[in-house]
Amino acid sequence: MKVDLWGTRGSVPSPGPETIRYGGNTSCVGVTLSDGSLLALDAGTGIRNLGLALPTDITRLHILLTHLHLDHIQGLVFFEPLFRSQAEVVIWGPASPEASLRDRIARYISAPLSPVEVRELPCDVTFRACPEELEIGSARITAASVAHRGPTLGYRIEDAGAALAYIPDHEPALGADLEALEPEWISGFALAQGADLLIHDGQYADDEYAAHLGWGHSALSHSLAFARRTDARRTVLTHHDPMHSDKWLDAHAARAAADWEARGGAAGAIEVGREATRYEVDPATGEFALAEEPVAAGA
Repeated sequence: MKVDLWGTRGSVPSPGPETIRYGGNTSCVGVTLSDGSLLALDAGTGIRNLGLALPTDITRLHILLTHLHLDHIQGLVFFEPLFRSQAEVVIWGPASPEASLRDRIARYISAPLSPVEVRELPCDVTFRACPEELEIGSARITAASVAHRGPTLGYRIEDAGAALAYIPDHEPALGADLEALEPEWISGFALAQGADLLIHDGQYADDEYAAHLGWGHSALSHSLAFARRTDARRTVLTHHDPMHSDKWLDAHAARAAADWEARGGAAGAIEVGREATRYEVDPATGEFALAEEPVAAGA
């Protein structure tokens, strides 16, 4: 399994000289399975570069949306495969009693917000409410609701003995003590339990959280407590606040590493996600490792 970070920012894109190293694109992760199947996790602005990097002979791919907040879908109308007549794209997302997934996404891909309507997309696109379990290519995928504002899913992807958990928008400690709760009462626990790679919400420092209580995101101590309780082997913090510069995130990464090791965690097992990085499973150890070559649009 190969995991590419195409967008690590939350809330709103934040390009500029102060966000170059960690990136300014919103949520998107590309996953290449062991059989070559391709998945995109979320469709924030990062999916534009993912689409540009895909070979032109790719004809089938799946997009798994955690939820429909704008920072997770605003890249859809700039995703080049949607404009290939030979492409088949399946978009999965959370069900809602309010309307179908297609109708809810069509509110964005329609006038006056978009020059293109969903019905005008030349590809073969389908929209499906995600079941609790499904198989795509060589992977078994588990989806479950997690604590965030509005219908929101987290995903666990198991492929060739490796497990990836993706929970980028998550407030598991809302009104609860993660250190004291039984596992069955912790939002997202089963998705992340024993994951080889956990990509998890890390939007706030602890001193910022009180002003954002109930917004659906985690303080650093909550992210670390969740990773420790679930025994994730490696955790990448994502969904960076648009106000957090590279310098701020460097300090945040240092705080995370120090706090993690103070909790008895292994050195190097916690990091802050950077756009255009790749994680691959090391066949010798079965662990995810940061690839040496950066990921780039068109690569």
